[in-house]
Amino acid sequence: MNPATKLLSLLALAALTFPARSSAAETTVYKFDFGSGKVAEGYTKVTPDMVFSKERGFGFEAGAKLSAVDRAGKTGLFSRGDALRDDFITSNEPFFFSAHVAEEGNYRVTVTLGDKEGESTTTIKAELRRLMAEKVHTAAGKFQTVSFIVNTRTPKITAIGDIKAGVVDLKAPRESIQEGWAWDDLITLEFNDAHPAVCGIEITKVDVPTVFIIGDSTVCDQSREPFNSWGQMLTNFFKPDIAIANHAESGETYRASISRRRLDKMLSVMKPGDFMIMQFGHNDQKQIAPGTGGPFTTYKQEIKTHVDAVRAHGGTPVIVSPMERRNYNADGSFKPTLSDYAEASRQAAKELNVAFVDLNAKSILFYQALGKDKAPLAFAGTGAQRDATHHDNYGSYELAQIVVQGIRDNHLTLAKHIKDDFKGFDPSHPDSLDTFVMPPSPNFTNERPLGD
Repeated sequence: MNPATKLLSLLALAALTFPARSSAAETTVYKFDFGSGKVAEGYTKVTPDMVFSKERGFGFEAGAKLSAVDRAGKTGLFSRGDALRDDFITSNEPFFFSAHVAEEGNYRVTVTLGDKEGESTTTIKAELRRLMAEKVHTAAGKFQTVSFIVNTRTPKITAIGDIKAGVVDLKAPRESIQEGWAWDDLITLEFNDAHPAVCGIEITKVDVPTVFIIGDSTVCDQSREPFNSWGQMLTNFFKPDIAIANHAESGETYRASISRRRLDKMLSVMKPGDFMIMQFGHNDQKQIAPGTGGPFTTYKQEIKTHVDAVRAHGGTPVIVSPMERRNYNADGSFKPTLSDYAEASRQAAKELNVAFVDLNAKSILFYQALGKDKAPLAFAGTGAQRDATHHDNYGSYELAQIVVQGIRDNHLTLAKHIKDDFKGFDPSHPDSLDTFVMPPSPNFTNERPLGD
């Protein structure tokens, strides 16, 4: 479905017919059994022909080329009669599945993967290409369940405390159409990789801590290849007991965060124990005009405004310095462009006693480790058309690990939610370009994100 038709209304949620759900007051569960075979008890059957409709409330996004496979009666780890695992849906191309949720918030999604007779490899992304599960492999006859938290939101701001009712000032048509999946009343999942075998999905409303992210195009959920940001890779490194809510947007600044009411939106749903990770600088640098200040005046004051507001609502702020652009002097030495903004963010963090992740300095180490000739391969584009600001899947994946390592180094309570298999990251020794593989999402654009 076209994201424009999915975008909320922008505010009201229509009453739909839902799949079976639990009666618990605080928990709503949607259960889907994928395939053409017998449906598991308590689940709603999903077959390849079920294209999403508002009336049904779930289904595949248009254009999916799907196959249903039924292994009922076949031998394997699970005996005959396991209705959930006997059948599955697969495709040779990436495909999307969407389900309506009755309210915004955090949902635990649990996916059952596997094939009684064949191998399966599945990478799962949510909403706007947020990486949730990376290359989950199951051998023939084996099955695996993976869980992750998906945060959903609408533009509506509910009045609470010092926050007035209203809406986020979305950028049209970028956010209302191209990025509509980030603001609608659906959970949209992308299934990708070699022979994904999706047996079932459960979606449960949960009350877990939330990590809000705010920033610019180097942070936000980029909707289309080849652009990607560390914010949409960060989800991959956390356990399914905490949510990542990325409110960053291309072309934004600390000042725009306030004027467009993105900060108000986050504060309106923030609870004690939540976090806010903040990274601006690229566009703040360009909004300077006579009388509007600079990195050590208005920029620092705008950081303080955010920090004070987060603390007043029970949250913990984390300041991240802006990663560097890829830029070199004539002699081939690295030429920083954001040093003043990195230093100003460092000073603000120290003065306000806020955790600080120096992504600026660490990104330079990362680029230097790759070398001038290979550093472009961490940025979006091809050949001589490689971007010098916006990253690709590889670059954003590495930068996300720098942020995760920074969270650990700051000894934040957030660190306990980092996945156990994250062994640490040194930007001077990044993952090999030769072995890094991330299956690309199907949507592509030649249009650069806003900002630089």
